Amino acid sequence: QVQLVESGGGLVQPGGSLRLSCVASGFTFSSYSMAWYRQAPGKERELVAFITSTTGITNYADSVKGRFSISRDNAKNTVYLQMNSLKPEDTAVYYCNRGTNRFGNWGQGTQVTVSS
Repeated sequence: QVQLVESGGGLVQPGGSLRLSCVASGFTFSSYSMAWYRQAPGKERELVAFITSTTGITNYADSVKGRFSISRDNAKNTVYLQMNSLKPEDTAVYYCNRGTNRFGNWGQGTQVTVSS
């Protein structure tokens, strides 16, 4: 019933930009905070960016602060992650989920590879 479909990843050179999208369905999207997470090979999944349900207050991991920007369009049930000044260490599979009370079933994510 709940679906989280990430897209927008790809191969980009260091310093480049990508915009990820996550289309959600199966729950009242506008009532929940949303977040982006990422998981690099051999590492644990980590929180990257967070946005509240109504006020749009955001928070970011220190590693991406100043480079990434999370936003949402409640009319489209979509959350975005604008990624600028990408670094090789940003390489990971990126997932969206709720910021709290996360769904146990994660989507397939979208691969971001930063390499020259």
